[in-house]
Amino acid sequence: MLKKTSHFLREANLIGGEWVQADSGQTIDVTNPANGQKIGVVPKSGAAETRRAIEAAHEAFKTFRKTTALERSKMLRKLHDAIMDNQDALAELLTMEQGKSLTESKGEIGASAAYILWFAEEARRTYGDVVPSPWADRRILVTKEPVGVIAAITPWNFPSSMLSRKIGPAIAAGCTSVIKPASQTPYSGLAWGALCEEVGIPKGVVNVVTGAASEIGKELSTNPLVKKITFTGSTEVGKILIQQSALTVKKVSMELGGNAPFLVFDDADIDRAVEGAIAAKYRNSGQTCVCTNRFFVQSGIYDAFVDKLAKASNKLKVGPGLEVGVQQGPLIDEKAVEKVEEFVADAKSKGGKVVAGGNRHQLGGSFFEPTVIADATPEMKFMKEEIFGPVAPVFRFEKEEEAVEMANDTEFGLACYFYTGDLGRAFRVMEGLKYGMVGVNEGIITTPEAPFGGVKESGLGREGGRQGIEDYLDTKYVCIGGLGL
Repeated sequence: MLKKTSHFLREANLIGGEWVQADSGQTIDVTNPANGQKIGVVPKSGAAETRRAIEAAHEAFKTFRKTTALERSKMLRKLHDAIMDNQDALAELLTMEQGKSLTESKGEIGASAAYILWFAEEARRTYGDVVPSPWADRRILVTKEPVGVIAAITPWNFPSSMLSRKIGPAIAAGCTSVIKPASQTPYSGLAWGALCEEVGIPKGVVNVVTGAASEIGKELSTNPLVKKITFTGSTEVGKILIQQSALTVKKVSMELGGNAPFLVFDDADIDRAVEGAIAAKYRNSGQTCVCTNRFFVQSGIYDAFVDKLAKASNKLKVGPGLEVGVQQGPLIDEKAVEKVEEFVADAKSKGGKVVAGGNRHQLGGSFFEPTVIADATPEMKFMKEEIFGPVAPVFRFEKEEEAVEMANDTEFGLACYFYTGDLGRAFRVMEGLKYGMVGVNEGIITTPEAPFGGVKESGLGREGGRQGIEDYLDTKYVCIGGLGL
């Protein structure tokens, strides 16, 4: 155990300002995916503990909603500073439980702080309107108010930054929250509770519960005291939460699965495209919802691109995330490795040619080689299914229209990327791609200033940008009459 992290490694739920265990006393082991060693335990909670957390948030909301935007902005600024003051410790904790390189973890903690700072500023910009009245003796006001208690459920791949996009706007709007972090990476979620406590955010405003996903999720999505649910994870689970939330007509924000295409045209800068491809594919060992899932490369530069991508992939340093210089850590668990192996075997059986990697890494455990597969075809599994691992299948195309059509041939619509040197093509393709986010000649595009989210079965709502606070607010129309004007 690293000393730096011990202050933030909390092995209890945070409910109403108290650190408590599960009613049953049962716990869940948390292991380091780089070596399989047990880091510690967290409570295995269920519906009862979740209900108490919701009630604590509901009670806290009665007073928290009355705080001013300026007060909440100052709280978030303090939270931002606390995150940055402890960036190294929080990054170490993240790497230990999630596996990504320390460099990536530090980047994620920095991004978490950046989202908090953004919403500290947005807290003071939740403007209403004074609308010109059709009646001489009445005035029309439109105001924004916090929705109430919000529930946030987050995944294991970005256990810190995914929460920052939910906690930030919730506090900024005047909402209270109940958070359910992923069981594989709960410590980064519990650390948010410790940080909020440290900077003086009132008890009950942020509550954190760990345990059984289905039981906690059901309570959060059906309890009438919860007014909004925000979820980042699979489309399959998102659909269940939407159905359950419908019973009490909650607001829902869903950031779901992806199947990101990466298009490279003949007129692209190949070296720049390869550099973007490495970033968009192998970040977090390919375990991100915006990671490239399918590469489509025009025939004129296909061979050159595949060759350069394979060489760049082979150069990536694989190893435990805490080791210096490591660029790719382990996959989250054995199940993830088996899924990646299935994709590779399926591709090979259908004519795919492995030109880099293709196997478990010699380090063993859940390490997998960065892999490039040439001669990919639409019949292969990864045309429709999300890989969530370090495998880069490269499809060949002839015409622009064909590439856009193949890129759109999925029920998902989160992120996409393309490279071209032609301005007209840039606009045609950007407008033709049915995705919530588009990177043109860029492989990394996420930033707090921009709205993050997808279309189709990739989700509802947006996180970040000025749009990121909207789902945490209700719009109220007030008509003031009898003014005798």
